[in-house]
Amino acid sequence: MVELKRVLLVEDSPNDAELTLEAFAETGLANEVVWVRDGREALDYLHQEGSFSNRPAGLPAVVLLDLKMPKVDGLQVLEHVKQHPQLKTVPVVMLTSSREEADLARSYGLGVNAYVVKPVGFQDFVRALKELGLFWAVVNEPPPGSLRRTQMP
Repeated sequence: MVELKRVLLVEDSPNDAELTLEAFAETGLANEVVWVRDGREALDYLHQEGSFSNRPAGLPAVVLLDLKMPKVDGLQVLEHVKQHPQLKTVPVVMLTSSREEADLARSYGLGVNAYVVKPVGFQDFVRALKELGLFWAVVNEPPPGSLRRTQMP
């Protein structure tokens, strides 16, 4: 049995999501990455509601969260996660193209664990995601109650 930790990717841009998934694949990171397309889907996933009511139990080892999204934006998701008793210990990394100081300050004020500006070049993007993935999905010990292990065939 290989022990892997699930990663939740919250990204409304199909291009950015595809680049993220490709970057993880290129790094050799074998963790399951669950991609949801907006903040509402992220909350449904975290609470096992809606189309995620039958998902496997447990919380992700980390949430990679875009900032500017439709329906429910990244700051609203972050605020909900950090105020919810069962979710507040889940690490959240803001993965965004926003360099706005107000976004950075608000994110840290709400309890984000890290704020990463998406690099423009693909190789820089791959390098940043490799470091993120290795730390949050491999090195970091997730909080108790998160999904820690999945079985590989």
